[in-house]
Amino acid sequence: MNQSVLPAVSPDTLEIVPLGGLGEFGMNMMAVSWEDTTILIDAGVMFPDPDQLGVDLIIPDLTYLETRRDRIKALVLTHGHEDHIGAVPHVMPLFDGPVYGTAMTLAMVEPKLEEHGIDAGDRLQTVKPRQTVTIGPLTVEFIRVTHSMPDCVALAITTPLGTIVHTGDFKIDQTPIDGQHFDLHRFAELGTRGVLALLADSTNIDRKGFTGSEVEVIDAFEELFTSTTGKLMVAMFSSSIYRIQLLVDLAVQFDRKVAFVGRSLVRNSEIAQRLGFLRVPTGVQIRDVDVPKFPPQDVLCLVTGSQGEPRAALSRISVDEHRHVHLAEDDVVVFSARAIPGNEKAIARTMSHIARRGADVVTDAMKHVHVSGHGSAEEIKLVLSLVRPRYFVPIHGEYRQLSQHARVAQRIMAGVEPKLQALLADDGDILQFDARGARIAGKAPAGRVLIDVTRIGEVTDEVLRDRRHLGADGIVIAVVTISQQGGLLVGEPEVVSRGFVVGDGDETSILKDAAGVIAACIESSSVEARADQGLMTETLRGELRRFFKKRSGRRPLVLPVVMEI
Repeated sequence: MNQSVLPAVSPDTLEIVPLGGLGEFGMNMMAVSWEDTTILIDAGVMFPDPDQLGVDLIIPDLTYLETRRDRIKALVLTHGHEDHIGAVPHVMPLFDGPVYGTAMTLAMVEPKLEEHGIDAGDRLQTVKPRQTVTIGPLTVEFIRVTHSMPDCVALAITTPLGTIVHTGDFKIDQTPIDGQHFDLHRFAELGTRGVLALLADSTNIDRKGFTGSEVEVIDAFEELFTSTTGKLMVAMFSSSIYRIQLLVDLAVQFDRKVAFVGRSLVRNSEIAQRLGFLRVPTGVQIRDVDVPKFPPQDVLCLVTGSQGEPRAALSRISVDEHRHVHLAEDDVVVFSARAIPGNEKAIARTMSHIARRGADVVTDAMKHVHVSGHGSAEEIKLVLSLVRPRYFVPIHGEYRQLSQHARVAQRIMAGVEPKLQALLADDGDILQFDARGARIAGKAPAGRVLIDVTRIGEVTDEVLRDRRHLGADGIVIAVVTISQQGGLLVGEPEVVSRGFVVGDGDETSILKDAAGVIAACIESSSVEARADQGLMTETLRGELRRFFKKRSGRRPLVLPVVMEI
């Protein structure tokens, strides 16, 4: 679609367009429209694969939103995970309306807006469960659900045609850490009243039974606290506030100090403490710089890097390059998170580095140190049974999960008249509901956009992305050869550029100095860091980007190529 403005939705027609999160994990975003009113549900990101060099985040293609700028009246957020709020700074400039979310969700959005220089003014509107807001002809009710972090909600959107329910991410935790239970009663009431369509999380539809409660990890961690004679280090997602609370409580019980290591963990723990979702007794928390001052058996470190991210705290600790936290024999490192598909190699490398330090590694395969934040098959079936929708749209998952969820829904609703209609949609599909029924009526612009620090490029057209980089600040390629044996630099680094122009025209000098920066960076890195191509590539990329910005004021696309011989 190339037209600058899309036509208004047909009269008496409800239109739903998923822009991300269907057929994939992450990047969740959806537009719901009635005539000239559009509301957005979530605005999330996806994280890049290791081979997507120079890419920090991936967001949905926003072309569809740009064609409807005047009709977008609000953005509604279900919870504060990155795959639901990470793209908010990119979406907010496209409309003028409010952003609704719970206190915890909006508190996690605020620093993102500050980083992007966005003044939200009074646009961030805090809501609570069971509260409703009216947006044109649409009324949105917020319904409490349990997940792996506090303050999560589902949405019941009342339209002139009927009510649609969007579950957000959920599991049914019957022993929640904060005592705030999944609002099954409200789901049942909505089902009794009649629900036009249910859009439900499909993440764990292929897991039988029920997902465990957060408290189920306590036994395994109590055993680890009892048996660990050195530092206990737990790698986790920084938004897992419930897991953090459990570990803080155990640290108090076993007389250990708690250090939050990693920028996102420090920031999120501060937000959660300020809002009352995390309670850390006075005198328990210490800074990472203070970790060496305490006996190892008296310290618990909560760290980022459970996915083997090259520059996360645990990756740096594992190769002994963290300024303050170091591993030793008797230390135990626990991976308290699931491996996101595609990260297995990076996680395995990090574990090997940890083993070289003499520390022990514990995973969920060894002890029950992690539970999912998403409901398994029986919880998903329960929600379907309570809501009893006329139409069903599985969301949040790869296509195989969406398909399986649709089959489960049809079995649950077998014998109910009128017969349930499941709509299996992809990103960009235009779902239309009216008096005649429901259908996939066409295709809206959809796709992925790569985000690095300063530039944007579309995944579906890498040539255009490269041209944008070349046209603006150019590209610099650094070829580095490192010996496998000692991790030493072999020969001189070769630095070449295309489209990179320095104001005084002295490109030769700056590229020669860049080679010196590479040599110094490699020399100052540990042998293990040099042997880890992923870590070394990211380290060199960061150093060179800083160097070129400082020397030239420009930010070329930097592609280090690290080879081993």
